[in-house]
Amino acid sequence: MKLHLDSYYIEPIQIQDAWSLCNFVVSNEDRLKRYFPLTLKDNLTPELSKLFTEQKAKEFHSKEEFLFTIKENGSSQLLGLIYLKALDWTKKQGELAYCIDYRSEGKGITTNVVRALSDYVFGSLDLKTLKIIVHNTNLASIKVAENCNFTWIKTLKNEHTPPGESPLDMELYELYKAIE
Repeated sequence: MKLHLDSYYIEPIQIQDAWSLCNFVVSNEDRLKRYFPLTLKDNLTPELSKLFTEQKAKEFHSKEEFLFTIKENGSSQLLGLIYLKALDWTKKQGELAYCIDYRSEGKGITTNVVRALSDYVFGSLDLKTLKIIVHNTNLASIKVAENCNFTWIKTLKNEHTPPGESPLDMELYELYKAIE
């Protein structure tokens, strides 16, 4: 599965992504440390990234969690990551979590990726609800959720605890599959 969008594309994580994933994580460490601490910790060296990509490829195959890479056409440079996680196949819901390279921020890439992946998930994975959970200070992520027609639902108290910080309240946005 590969989704082509403008000058970039989305595809499932692959073992051969380890080196570029390590580079992405290290160059975006400050952006990842608060909301993606495990992804950061698990990819600080090429060896760790190899183990991480192997594990995520297995999880993708078994439908436990889906990690997609966002890559630039031609160079295959890693522009970002988007997770489909916290899957509940009984309730037919999952959560999207995304991060973009600091050099690619503000270009509409994340919005386009979330739209395309939402369509894919609703059409191919038969999920009915997608969630985005974001801190109220992450205005760029809130804008992505709103631009993709996610609706603010409520504040989740003490939802996320960044490393070395007190628990944070987070905002829950949801998108529902259109009834045909």
